[in-house]
Amino acid sequence: MLFLVAALLLLGVTLGTVAHAPLGFSAVAAVVIAAWLGVFALRERLARRRGTSH
Repeated sequence: MLFLVAALLLLGVTLGTVAHAPLGFSAVAAVVIAAWLGVFALRERLARRRGTSH
């Protein structure tokens, strides 16, 4: 339960920050985060296919 409260608090702080940031900055940040998550997912998929883990 405490984890859920902390996650919701962090989400609220993040959304509040994004609401006050310029749209261009928010869009660039979203693209950077999406690319980072995509690279992470690709590395994990390749690692599982090879049967190794870090």
